[in-house]
Amino acid sequence: MSWRRFFRRTDWDRERSAEIESYIQIETDENVARGMVPADARAAARRKFGNPALVREEIYRMNTVAFLDTLSREARHALRALRHNPTFTVVALLTLAIGIGANTAVFSVVNGVLLNPLRYPKADELVALHQEAPGAAGLASFSKGLPLSASMYFTYSEQNRSFQAMGVWSVNTANVTGLAEPEQVRVLVVSDGLLEALGVAPAAGRWLSAADQVPRGPERVMLSYGYWQRHFGGEPSAIGRNLTVDSRPREIAGVMPQGFRIADAEFDLLAPFQFDRNRSILAGFGLQGIARLKPGVSLAQANADLARLVPVWMHSWTNGPGTNGDAYATWRITPALRPLQQEVVGGVSDVLWIVMATIGLVMLVACANVTNLLLVRAGVRQHELALRSALGAGRGQIVGSLLVESVLLGLLSGVLGIGLAAAGLRLLQIIGPANLPRLAEISIDFRTLGFALLLSLVSGVLLGLIPAWRYAGPRISVVLRSAGRTASLSRERHRVRNLLVIAQVAMALVLLVSAGLMIRTFQVLRTVDPGFARAEHLQTMRINIPASLVAERERVIRIENEIVDKLSAIPGVTAAGFASEMPMEGYTSGWDEIFAQDHTYPQGEIQPLRLYKHVSPGFFHTAGTRLTAGRELTWAEVYNRRRVVLLSANLARELWGAPAAALGKHIRELPNDAWSEVIGVVQDVRETGVDQKAPETVYWPLDNPFIGVVRTATFVIRSDRAGTEGFLNQVRQAVWSVNATLPVASLRTMQAVYEESLARTSFTLVMLAIAGSMALLLGIIGIYGVISYAVSQRRREIGIRLALGAEAGKLRGMFVRHALLLAGIGVALGMAASGVLMRLMKSLLFGISPLDPLTYAVVPMVLVAATLLASYLPARRAAAVDPVETLRAE
Repeated sequence: MSWRRFFRRTDWDRERSAEIESYIQIETDENVARGMVPADARAAARRKFGNPALVREEIYRMNTVAFLDTLSREARHALRALRHNPTFTVVALLTLAIGIGANTAVFSVVNGVLLNPLRYPKADELVALHQEAPGAAGLASFSKGLPLSASMYFTYSEQNRSFQAMGVWSVNTANVTGLAEPEQVRVLVVSDGLLEALGVAPAAGRWLSAADQVPRGPERVMLSYGYWQRHFGGEPSAIGRNLTVDSRPREIAGVMPQGFRIADAEFDLLAPFQFDRNRSILAGFGLQGIARLKPGVSLAQANADLARLVPVWMHSWTNGPGTNGDAYATWRITPALRPLQQEVVGGVSDVLWIVMATIGLVMLVACANVTNLLLVRAGVRQHELALRSALGAGRGQIVGSLLVESVLLGLLSGVLGIGLAAAGLRLLQIIGPANLPRLAEISIDFRTLGFALLLSLVSGVLLGLIPAWRYAGPRISVVLRSAGRTASLSRERHRVRNLLVIAQVAMALVLLVSAGLMIRTFQVLRTVDPGFARAEHLQTMRINIPASLVAERERVIRIENEIVDKLSAIPGVTAAGFASEMPMEGYTSGWDEIFAQDHTYPQGEIQPLRLYKHVSPGFFHTAGTRLTAGRELTWAEVYNRRRVVLLSANLARELWGAPAAALGKHIRELPNDAWSEVIGVVQDVRETGVDQKAPETVYWPLDNPFIGVVRTATFVIRSDRAGTEGFLNQVRQAVWSVNATLPVASLRTMQAVYEESLARTSFTLVMLAIAGSMALLLGIIGIYGVISYAVSQRRREIGIRLALGAEAGKLRGMFVRHALLLAGIGVALGMAASGVLMRLMKSLLFGISPLDPLTYAVVPMVLVAATLLASYLPARRAAAVDPVETLRAE
């Protein structure tokens, strides 16, 4: 069977006609040879052969599949019908294409982030070593649970029974010199076993091995593919060369392949940990772990295995003389391993599924709109459908014809929608939050194309079912007898279209309520004091002074002090300072216990953990963080190593009842440490985001005897020139005038940091606002279409009413009231649905209720106003009907 006959039937039929004609001619020639007159010979030959047209049809039926033939014929007929109605076709195509395109674009994000496996061999075997510690009060820094310590890594990796390989890693930075300008690079420090667990072979060279982990042994690094290309041009000769990292030469051992990440962390260099086992202690919780399960081992079994090792860890290590590992029993450390993909995705899955659901509602609204268009079109064609029925077409044929047309419309919209999805995806990647995991892996792949095809087919079928049910039923013969007049005036005819409009309004209200709640959330978040002021005038940068470059603590402080002085001298700068990290930057802060001098603490019990930071003199003034009591540090106190400290207001209230009461009190970090005097109390700072509780915080001087001098810090400069290129160049020159080998990294304003902390909320808001706007627009179009169609169908009635003296205003009101009735029912249904569905959004809201009264008052008013606008225009047209012309036409 040749497919040619389906797509070129005219040519195929011409060839069969020529073949039949040749048979007739042969018979004619034989009849002439027998002595017949040529005309009689041909007539006899034609009688013998039969009807050529019937023969051609029979040959065609014998050599083709009837279903495919019917389908191709109906498709050709549908294409002609769509071509002859360009306005309907364009409106329907664009409406559906927007819905399909929006859904396809969002699905591509869901697919890339949530559904596609991570890019590791047998990624389903990889787990993140997550731990809970519900008894560790104040562990505010670790929203992802309790990290591992080096001693935990040794215990777990050496004594577990569940893993093929296991390793830990941590995020760091380093200075690279000698290639071009000094550069601060992203470094992931990894232990032995981590790369083996991930199982991704290097693109060049080799992995970091156990030999590279030996303390004070050979120092080696691996490069990311991008860093290799940027700085070495992708040359294989880079392997074995030395790279100056933090003023020390490190041999390049290998290069990881393009796109490789550890979890979702990007990097420039991979460096080995080089743990000193003899100096490891119980504490030091700051490492993330990844392991590959052995075949057949479940998460529950692996959790039980590590739970068995927690007491082993507590009894095998100490925090130094006189300490007791059993104190950690009060933390109730519990392994809670989870798939690595779940760890990477984190809490973004809820956001993406909510966005997907809202865009799905837009698709339903679009389908309802196009179904209304198809109902109008089928109503116009009902006389044609009745004639086809009278000429012998069965109900199945008529239904099939309508379904083929709607499915074809869906498929054409799908093709256009994929193009819109590609453009929408680029927009999503622009407006999407920078902290959206796996953002670089989002693309339109075969699964996304399959989703678009399925959505197009399902939409096409659903679009065609209602018109087919309404206009291809047994009552179609009534149309011929009534000439279409009785049916056109029937209320039942409009019932389905009215129901579709009500559904559109209800779904539009749900989407507008969700968008309104996010707008209200965003407004509330904007009113929260983050703990710094005039963020757009705060310029930040990160500087690292490694011990290999400057060993002496006092010299480090003098360099940092000199940098502050140079920055303060830049024209337009009003203040400068620095801290170990700024709020919301995303860098890991330190934490520890503190002890107040006038408090009593149970022996051997670990106290609540407090966030701590290190700050320079003038930092709070520069950042705009208010002092609620006392004063800031001075440089004299820093150089003289005076034991002074500042606290956050919430910590001061917890310990002494009021911020002012904390002044002159003393705290220390260790039970046997010297006391530090509280000289100031500052306002609570939202360290991890304005939607998160401000943690209780301790602000130590730059040189903490327990931690050491601060070598990596964020410098803050207040100036109305912040962010301008000329200002940034002056900042770099000021730093390099102090030390030309110091890289200046992460140059950005605090406004950018603040906006990034709100990026996920902003993304959700934008997506819901787009969905709500699309639904509102489609709802307006639906109401306008229903009223316009009602006006066109009741034109004769309107003319008669006007001829009998009806007032134009009352006629306008009749149609507007009809629209308001439909909208009112839709609003009522939508309000009921919103009250239930919005509770699912509770985790995305801040400071407002899912039943926020303002939102539920404003959104219906917006919909009613839109309904009035959409219905007034066709209603005004109805009142302008000329009764004389209408009656004359009748």
